[in-house]
Amino acid sequence: MLRLALLLVLSLTLTAAAQELETARDRQDRPALDAIVARLSQAALKSPNDAGAHYRLAVARSFLAEVYLEVGDKPGARAAAEAGIGDAQRAVALKANAADYHRVLGTLCGQVIPANLLLALKYGKCAKESIDTALELNPKSPEAYLSRGVGNYYLPPTLGGGLEPAIRDFRKAIELNPKSAEAQLWLGIALRKAGRNAEARAALKKSLELDPNRVWAKQQFDKTPAK
Repeated sequence: MLRLALLLVLSLTLTAAAQELETARDRQDRPALDAIVARLSQAALKSPNDAGAHYRLAVARSFLAEVYLEVGDKPGARAAAEAGIGDAQRAVALKANAADYHRVLGTLCGQVIPANLLLALKYGKCAKESIDTALELNPKSPEAYLSRGVGNYYLPPTLGGGLEPAIRDFRKAIELNPKSAEAQLWLGIALRKAGRNAEARAALKKSLELDPNRVWAKQQFDKTPAK
């Protein structure tokens, strides 16, 4: 009973931490994200052999990189993503069979590319291989399809990316998790870039219905023409 109670407390604590992280990301609150990263960094330093601690830090840095990209700070995005890559690599080294650890590593590698397109060759390989591994370990992971879609969105077709593969991945993520506001958001962004504005607005509207507090989703909806 004591072990079950401890596991329940841990689960609730991790859920609260994830919600705190998502709230800061939704608001584009970089100071709050910096504070979370600092706290998780200390936890990882205290537990160097705890794969979960390094994974949680990598996720937080990925969220920070995401917000830097949203506000147009490419150097900040690159710094956050590259720092997170090291954290994710340590998590993977400690627990190689965890699909989401590979997924986060791939996401972070992919986030460096829009921050600096000259690094597409170097980090594109890391992004692809890590996400492929995540999907091998968990073929029904909506998060992995979402991450692969974002990577395909930024990766040039000459390197295996492009809009159509991205759109397919976003639709697959939605099929696996119809409540994914992020997948709807990215589907809308990709459809708009493909010139399919009416479909894009519908996807972005759905994203906002699922997560009304996402500042970037509201910005993307407002800049998408009706036709």
